Amino acid sequence: MSPSLDLGPPHRLGYTDSPLARAAELRGDAGHLAALLAAPTTRAYAIAGEMVLLQRRGDTFDPLFTPPDAHALGPVGEIIFLGLHDGAARFGFGLPAQQADTLKERDDLFVTDLRSIAVQGLVAANHLPPIAEAKAMLHWHATHRFCANCGAPTVVTQAGWKRECRSCQREHFPRTDPVAIMLAVDGERCLLGRSGRFAPTMWSCLAGFVEPGESFEDAVRRETLEESGIRCGKVVYLASQPWPFPMSLMIGCYAQALSAEITVDRSELEDARWFSRDDCAAMLMRQHPQGLTCPPPVAIAYHIIRGWVERGASVFD
Repeated sequence: MSPSLDLGPPHRLGYTDSPLARAAELRGDAGHLAALLAAPTTRAYAIAGEMVLLQRRGDTFDPLFTPPDAHALGPVGEIIFLGLHDGAARFGFGLPAQQADTLKERDDLFVTDLRSIAVQGLVAANHLPPIAEAKAMLHWHATHRFCANCGAPTVVTQAGWKRECRSCQREHFPRTDPVAIMLAVDGERCLLGRSGRFAPTMWSCLAGFVEPGESFEDAVRRETLEESGIRCGKVVYLASQPWPFPMSLMIGCYAQALSAEITVDRSELEDARWFSRDDCAAMLMRQHPQGLTCPPPVAIAYHIIRGWVERGASVFD
């Protein structure tokens, strides 16, 4: 790798290292939860569909509302107990998605999506994990209002962490969808792909959902082969990242490539190609001569690519 490219200090992985203690033992204690909602130190994150509501504080934004102020934003649906921050309760308040359009007119509020908040650094990084928690949970509630067993309406219990069917007594719990995201490595080059959803300059790791009965190592090999035609052998785990779009868990890995000829599945990818470590370093630094880029530091793909640029083959040790 060229010594002229310094990647600078490491970045924090987005939506991780939550400051909250989830305090799951309190979810079934209705009296305690009612007292927490009334406590003066309690704060709430307010979410309307895909949009997060922020309070303007001069040149900064505050994502926390008192429960009365959150209720004043509009009709509140589900309320999720997220956990405790230094003993102070944090909740997620869900508002109707259409309420976001109304609230955009208020001068004291800023209404935007979580991805923009994270990429632009609109709030302190320690707010991202609980906002992601609230957003994923509220999306689950919005899409699981009826029993999958008998079709009857379900009711919210356990402070938002369970839905129950009073008709057939089935219990329904929040789901998380595991996604393998991987960097296939062939010596001093790695495989990156382009989705049609990406910005025109961006290339990233390949990724795909882990299927039932499949390990994430097998998912890495299968998805890489299906999308690019590249066969892989050894798979090494790096890290995971909650990805609340809407409710996935990204499982970051490196894979040793066993073949080199790329055959792109055009139904999945716009393109795929090999990149050198120097290429990737320049892309991470937004200094590539062709203007090519990698995902921003909030995404685990950035950290997977950067780890290989900095460590090379030692990522498999």
